[in-house]
Amino acid sequence: MEVLNQLKPGLDEKLYERAMAIELRRCGHAVALQSSFPEFYRGQMIGNLIPDMIAHDLVIVDGKVVSAFTDSHAAQMIGYLNITGLKLALLLNFKKASLTWKRVVNERVHENVIRQIYILPIRVIRGQNALHRQII
Repeated sequence: MEVLNQLKPGLDEKLYERAMAIELRRCGHAVALQSSFPEFYRGQMIGNLIPDMIAHDLVIVDGKVVSAFTDSHAAQMIGYLNITGLKLALLLNFKKASLTWKRVVNERVHENVIRQIYILPIRVIRGQNALHRQII
């Protein structure tokens, strides 16, 4: 991913988030940062859920800087998907020199709610003795 190639691994998650937004918009993708979704319990608002990034109003994109994804990362994304009504989240890990990612799909979302799922295209490019994947 161009963002990781330029910034290098191990920085703060917010720096990658902002750089990803710049890169995705540069490539013509619609990106919303820090959208707020109110959450209610028994009819009373208990707070707001604020995903880092939503692409094309369909895919939650969440950058992490962790040794490895855990079940709690996936569970958090499922919670975000349930509250937003979206079906797909993409976790990106910027900890190491090669980008790793995990797709999280909310199977509980009814198909009639989802009109279209736009999956971010990923281009594989060859680099120094390794394959790199770049969100385009």
